[in-house]
Amino acid sequence: MQGNLSVERMCQLARVSRAGFYRLLQERVPPEESMEVRSAIEQVALEHRRRYGYRRVTAELRRRGMLVNHKRVARVMREDDLLAVQPKRFVSTTDANHRLEVYLNLARRMTLTGIDQLWVADITYIRLRAEFVYLALILDAFSRRIVGWKLDRTLASRLATEALEMAIETRSPPSGLVHHSDRGIQYASTEYVAVLKKHGMVPSMSRPANPYDNASCESFIKTLKREEIYANEYENLEHLRNNIEEFIERYYNQKRLHSALGYRSPDEFEKQARQESETATVLGATVRFFPESREESSTEISGEGTQSPSLPQTSTLLENQADES
Repeated sequence: MQGNLSVERMCQLARVSRAGFYRLLQERVPPEESMEVRSAIEQVALEHRRRYGYRRVTAELRRRGMLVNHKRVARVMREDDLLAVQPKRFVSTTDANHRLEVYLNLARRMTLTGIDQLWVADITYIRLRAEFVYLALILDAFSRRIVGWKLDRTLASRLATEALEMAIETRSPPSGLVHHSDRGIQYASTEYVAVLKKHGMVPSMSRPANPYDNASCESFIKTLKREEIYANEYENLEHLRNNIEEFIERYYNQKRLHSALGYRSPDEFEKQARQESETATVLGATVRFFPESREESSTEISGEGTQSPSLPQTSTLLENQADES
């Protein structure tokens, strides 16, 4: 009987309110279907250890073929006490009070087209019962995958270098990859920059009070602390390290749906990107070394696996700092 009429138009013709129509419709939903939806929501929430909010739970249910409204999911999660654990206050760990060299911000000039074109680094601390330890991270900005990490009570600068070396060993990135970080002393140190230059990477740093280019890594840290750290208690450093490894390697990278990736996991996103790159030519990531009005002076970084030919040497990039300062 509906034909081409919308629900709103039918309600107008029948002289009933839309709210009344939907309320009646809801009352007619079979109890079995309602219990099935509630059970599925609970299953997803518990599978992810209450790390998912209602948006990700809704996305996961739709991936499983169940058509549900996000408002209904939020209501059920609230009624069943399944809402995600809330974050605590963020504490900065950046020490930029040093006289070491600060590099040009290249990240904000890049348009990414594949993996291993831009890595983003950050470091945070985690408090245990009797001490606090550092966690250093390297994230691929294209796929949001954590490609390197180290957790220990050692110096932050040494830990950051070990995380970088782990990422290099895991990914074997091509020469020309841009490494972006804040201006912390651990990333400006001679040892850290030497590792970057040894592997043909180009250093990049955020400007003061402009953390947006590092936001993807900071977002992961927020997720890690909300969904893992603050939801558990750890007996010691080894217990914490095992849980962090489980969260990063077998949950976040492989399973957790990421809103910025179209509700896909980093692993799934990278696999799809590789499949697409095999059947189509991948355009190069673009780096603009001058203001927007001088786009004719742009320089291109080629796509995944062929980044080095069109990118100037690191020394050339550093010489351009005078133009930007």
